[in-house]
Amino acid sequence: MVTLTSGKSGPRPGGRSARVQAAVHAAVNELQRESGRAALTVPMVAARAGVTPSTIYRRWGDLADLLADVAVERMRPDMEPPDTGSLAGDLQAWSEQYLDEMSSDVGRAMVRDVLAGTGQMDGQPVPCRCFEFTAAQIDVILARARQRGEPGLPTVDALMDGIVAPVIYRLLFAPAPPDLAWLRDRLHDGVAGRR
Repeated sequence: MVTLTSGKSGPRPGGRSARVQAAVHAAVNELQRESGRAALTVPMVAARAGVTPSTIYRRWGDLADLLADVAVERMRPDMEPPDTGSLAGDLQAWSEQYLDEMSSDVGRAMVRDVLAGTGQMDGQPVPCRCFEFTAAQIDVILARARQRGEPGLPTVDALMDGIVAPVIYRLLFAPAPPDLAWLRDRLHDGVAGRR
């Protein structure tokens, strides 16, 4: 399991450290469901998790970094993208699911939490972990297309720039989230462009 740190030496892997992380993450998720994100405080989370507030401050630094850590863990894919038999089909199925998840209230809150975190995970800024998760999913899709012998494939970067980046930008700054018609236009441009 990945652990967020604020520049301090990281906790021991496994054992008590893993149990504390799991308890704190569970407490954050439960309290968010019960009271909403705005009501969360470090003492509330600590009390629910059965740890002291100093444990949370020592490990995560502050509430923003804790929420970023929880959000990154929730954003971690738990399965491979669907295999429809073609690059176009795989990208459409994956990106529609991605848009649906990220445009939900929970998805947008997770993106905001990740962006608010100032800590590091595995020596990288927190948002870089989300980038890696998404790029890895696209890489799986492209690897399948290569195995099928599909010609003129786009790169991971071209699809990240042509599909994922505009989705996230519009989710954060547009008055309404993008819809499926908009996404399908982006997909057509991303696949047809074959950059």
